Formats: sequence, structure tokens, C-alpha cells
Amino acid sequence: MVSALGMTAVLGGCGLTGDSEVTLKLVAADYGDSKANSSQKYWDELAEAYEAEHPDVRIDVTVHSWNDVDRKVREMVDAGEAPDMAQIGAYADYAAKGLLYRADDVLSIPVQANFVSQLESAGQVNGVQYGMPFAASTRVLFYNKTLFAEAGITPPKSWDDLAEAAEALKAEGVKYPYALPLGPEEAQAETLQWLLSGGGGYTESVGSYRIDSAENVATFTWLKDELVGKDLTGPVAPGELNRADAFAAFAKGDVGMLNGHPSLMKIASAKGVEFGMVPTPGVEGPSKATLGVTDWMTAFKQNGHQEQIGDFLDFVYNDDNVLGFSRMYDLLPVTTTASEAMSTAARDKELRPFLDELLASELYPVGKGSWAEVSAEIKKRIGRAVAPGGNPEAVLASIQATATRAESAE
Repeated sequence: MVSALGMTAVLGGCGLTGDSEVTLKLVAADYGDSKANSSQKYWDELAEAYEAEHPDVRIDVTVHSWNDVDRKVREMVDAGEAPDMAQIGAYADYAAKGLLYRADDVLSIPVQANFVSQLESAGQVNGVQYGMPFAASTRVLFYNKTLFAEAGITPPKSWDDLAEAAEALKAEGVKYPYALPLGPEEAQAETLQWLLSGGGGYTESVGSYRIDSAENVATFTWLKDELVGKDLTGPVAPGELNRADAFAAFAKGDVGMLNGHPSLMKIASAKGVEFGMVPTPGVEGPSKATLGVTDWMTAFKQNGHQEQIGDFLDFVYNDDNVLGFSRMYDLLPVTTTASEAMSTAARDKELRPFLDELLASELYPVGKGSWAEVSAEIKKRIGRAVAPGGNPEAVLASIQATATRAESAE
């Protein structure tokens, strides 16, 4: 039933004046890993709850896997058949083409003001919010408690601690002392997590790319020399190790430590792995910043329906619904009030380490139309920076050149 998702029929706005029997088409991503927990079920129940209070509005939801959803939406837009709303991974290119409603075109003031500040800012293009954050996560360092106990070590706080722990784990025969997934699946995430821990990042304070900064070169030089070069990252070359495979290896007990997001808790627990979580180590102590990731809700102008879209989205961002979705998929709420509720709820205690990191998180530069191209280049090339004979400075300079060209073309 709807109540199982914590959904409420108390809606933010009523008495719509739009056309009768309006159908709003929503395309959304699937966060489930089986039919039983597919996001289609979540959205169908949410739509049913909304339609019960709005008999003249129908919500037509189509859910696609993350492998397909961005492409499906792009194909719809290119064919002149844009959905009313799309919950996807990127928004900036659509905003640049004038295809999207601004957030303040559709959301009520209280709802828009309730977004977590870092996430709201990341949804802006030239200071205007088009991307509405929908689900968020951060990263912490997971470690295998059993392997750490056998090696007689404690969780690392600094890079040197991490290298020493990896050496001890290797001496105990651990297959992956530290798993470093720089393969094409999600290399942009592991890369940014390390760059942030070294005091760098993808962009400088004014927003331009700085991928080949001195801090970033130093970070990847350390990784190459102190982890990969000393055979502390396992039998698969980092450039060929994907995140999903690293997570699976952790769940098998083959990994001493790795960066992970909330879903790894469920994966590891299901396999009986006893794990701990600590803030990402930095150069001299815990990193001052961590990677934050959010997905986006967008509202397309093509079909009109501005008022109906806004009223439905106000409902979507009701705290009960935000919390229901977050809890179903081990994600972080994107609104301040829902985050506050999660931070004090006993049932959410396992998510608190991630929630604590959210306010200090840094997101991908998703407001740049060039980010998709730059991200693809990182996935393609970054593994070479730590490979035998690799040159971190040259690889980062090559990616920076691509970023500079892409940014100038925006």
C-alpha cells in the first residue's frame, strides 16, 4: 500500500486551473536491482496517491535502467516528443538549449528553498536553477573488520596510514588490500574522491577546469608510486577494475578497504561481511571534502502543463515521499527538513556517516554542458596515469586539454 512508502495525500497545492484530464509524462531511472524493488513500483504508488486527490491529472510514468534512461530521454527530445518531466543524470545541455522550466517556474517557494544548499547550487546554470536534485549519496572509506583484526591494524586517517594498512593487509595475503576502481564504469567518481582528499578537484574556485593542477598531479603520483607501484591494489589493473566488480569483491571478503556509497552496506551485509566506515583519508588526516553525487529531476517546456508539473513536483518533494524513496534505496534526502528527520531517526543510523558528509561534499561540475564529454574522457584515460610506465602529469594534462576545448565550445 501507499503507506508502506511513507507517502501522503496531503498535497502542496490544490485547485489547479489547467486543462481537464491532463496527462503528465514522467521518465525516471530505476534504482532497484530486481523487479520486486523496481522504481516503477515506487512511482506507480506515488502517482496513485496523487491522482486520488487530483482526478483531472494522470501521471504516466515510464522507468528505464540507468544504462538506458539518459539515452531514452535524449531520443524523445530529439524526436520532438519530450516528456513533461525526466528524472535523469544530467540537465545542463537541455537547459542551455532553452528546453527546461526554471525551478522557480514550477516549484513553490518553500519547496525550492528546502533543497540542501550544495545540491541546489549544483543544479544551476549561470546562477539559475534548472536541475532539481532528486536523490543523493556521498562516499566514505569502507574497511573489512575481520581482515583488519587479523592484520592487527586500525582504520586509516591519512594517506600514510592507508598505505601502511595496505602493506599489512598484503602481508596477510589479502587479494585487494585497497581496491582502486578506475575502470570505465565510474572512474570519474573514484578520481574525484582522491583529488578532493589531496586538496584538489576538477574545477577551481571560479569554476574553470583545473584537472592538471599541481595538487591533482601530486595525488596521482602518490597513488602510482605508493599504492599501485607497490602492488597494493590487487590483481586487476585499476584502469580495468569497475566499481561494481570492486564492490562484489568486497562482499566476497577479498578487499581490505575501498571507497563506497550507501548501497555497499546492503551488498556487504547480505554476504555476511563485517565492515566499518570512516571518513576518506586525506594527506595529513581525514579529507576536508568528499564526493557528493546527486541525480536530477527536470521539467520540460514542450507540452506546457507548467502549473500541473509544479503541483505534482511539490508533492514529490514532500518530506514523507523524499524519506520513503531514500530509505527504500539507501540514499540521502535532498531536502533540508528530510535530512534533519533522517539524522535523528533511529532507523536511519547506518546512513548517518554519509549524511554527515553531505554538507562537506563536492559534486561533479554538472552545470557545465561540457561535463559529459570531460567525464567520458576521464573514464577513458585516467587508468593510464597509474599504470606501469604511466605519467600522471601527462595524462592529466591530456584530459585538461579536452576539458579546455569542450568548455570553450559551450
